[in-house]
Amino acid sequence: MRIAISVETNNGLDSNVAFHFGRCPYYAFVDVEENEVQAVEIIDNPYYNNHQPGTVPALVKEHNADVMLSGGMGRRAVSLFQEFDIKAATGAEGTIRTALKSYLGGELSEAAPCEEGIMHGKGHD
Repeated sequence: MRIAISVETNNGLDSNVAFHFGRCPYYAFVDVEENEVQAVEIIDNPYYNNHQPGTVPALVKEHNADVMLSGGMGRRAVSLFQEFDIKAATGAEGTIRTALKSYLGGELSEAAPCEEGIMHGKGHD
């Protein structure tokens, strides 16, 4: 399984999870087999300063991720990930290591759209 995670820093498994999946500086792609990390790849977010609906889900799909973890995301993003057959889960926090433990332990399983106007400071999805 390949898990994508929105992150604020580029420090391997100790990278900090970003709250907003589209406006984060990096994405981590973590390959997991039998709940063990096999590989970690962190890339720059090419849409960091300007993303349009659908660009990030398409990027995550291009990197063959099965799951997208983030602190939060808008309602439209959740729908777009579903269209790409990528499971989205929100509520991730701490480091990649912590987020993976929460997800693999069943604590993060669903994507609940955040209140865009309150959480993002803008009315967007």
